[in-house]
Amino acid sequence: MTAPTATQVDVPDIGDFTDVPIIEVHVAVGDVIEVNDPLVTLESDKATMDVPSSAAGRVTEVLVSPGDTVSQGTPVLRLDPAEGEPSQEGPRESDAPVPRGAPAEAETEVAAQEPDTETGARPAPTGSSSPSAPSSDGNGTGLPVHAGPSVRKLAREFDVDLGKVPASGPKGRITKSDLLSYVRGPGEGAAAPATAPAAPSGGAGIPEIPAQDFSKFGPVETQPLSRITKISGPFLHRSWLNVPHVTHNDDADITDTDRFRKELDTQAKPEGYRVTLLAFLMKAAVSALKAYPTLNSSLTPEKDALIIKRYYHLGVAVDTPGGLVVPVIRDVDRKGIVELSKELGEVSARARDGKLTADDMSGGTFTISSLGGIGGTAFTPIVNAPEVAILGVVRSRVAPVWDGEAFVPRTLLPLCLSYDHRVVDGALAARFTRHLAHTLGDERRLLL
Repeated sequence: MTAPTATQVDVPDIGDFTDVPIIEVHVAVGDVIEVNDPLVTLESDKATMDVPSSAAGRVTEVLVSPGDTVSQGTPVLRLDPAEGEPSQEGPRESDAPVPRGAPAEAETEVAAQEPDTETGARPAPTGSSSPSAPSSDGNGTGLPVHAGPSVRKLAREFDVDLGKVPASGPKGRITKSDLLSYVRGPGEGAAAPATAPAAPSGGAGIPEIPAQDFSKFGPVETQPLSRITKISGPFLHRSWLNVPHVTHNDDADITDTDRFRKELDTQAKPEGYRVTLLAFLMKAAVSALKAYPTLNSSLTPEKDALIIKRYYHLGVAVDTPGGLVVPVIRDVDRKGIVELSKELGEVSARARDGKLTADDMSGGTFTISSLGGIGGTAFTPIVNAPEVAILGVVRSRVAPVWDGEAFVPRTLLPLCLSYDHRVVDGALAARFTRHLAHTLGDERRLLL
């Protein structure tokens, strides 16, 4: 019997991405893999994604290494299909790389480290149209500057002239680390190049927290951050540094609405889905966003105008074993409570299984982060920039409320609205939150 020939596994369709760097290889020669097992992790300026295997078998040769760049069709490995399941020719639709998300927000540009884990539409980066295309920076020297769109965007936010930043990347490319080292200045964080200029003036340089040897105080254990946490962390940090956050707190009386929700949930359980308060929050949020469209906007890159969005795609934070991710539910204004409940259940399941795509986490206009299933009394959610506001909710409570004649028990839901104070002032935030609470207080208003 003729021995089966080795099967070559290539990079499948990865959308518009080309020459994407490999940051991690998950297999080695001798490993037995199944269809859809992750082979390598790619990280571009816009997304981090796993490349799954389109065939099963024992790995006989690995053709790539960390640091290599790949595109659709690039050979990744060869394997002996006799050692595993029968080979499946060609990538299937389900074999498409799965971006690794986080939160907020997958957009065109999420964090300083670039992947899309946000939930709001991001303004297209200015500058070079190709990440690898050289351009002359605005320093008057005319010298070419090689940098990706995310690095250029971060440089604009730090008000740094890229023409002055020493490059350590391939072919003279300026990396994020190069830019941050320049911003920190010599002696801060990682060692800066000997020729690196001093940190720019104007408060852009942020000193690092000094390192400490904690082991001298007692036993320690180093636990690597999850990929979602590593992706979302720099984005959250950037948002906190760039957005002047203010949080407005209020209570919504949801006594009647929650009674109606429980009735719907009882009817839904036999059909295999649940009706949670989140669906009602989403409908109420759309009502408030229509009444106060400033909160459904983004600042232009020049920060001299608002882009008002006439669509309502809401991001919902989902707790997963790997960390928080924020899928986006589209066209919430066109969907009812039952339809939203079914979609939320399906999206949450895919989020926990790590099967969200970049499209699932992009295009959001407003975000809701609910901790009601865990607890708490209030918190300050970080704005999912370039969105201008985010709603946080915690566990509802029963409290005595004066009805004009006596104290009666009512179910109150704390609302925590964080907003960008450059766009939203305190009076607008208070009116928005009051509208939201008023709508949540009567389920009939959700039908308007």
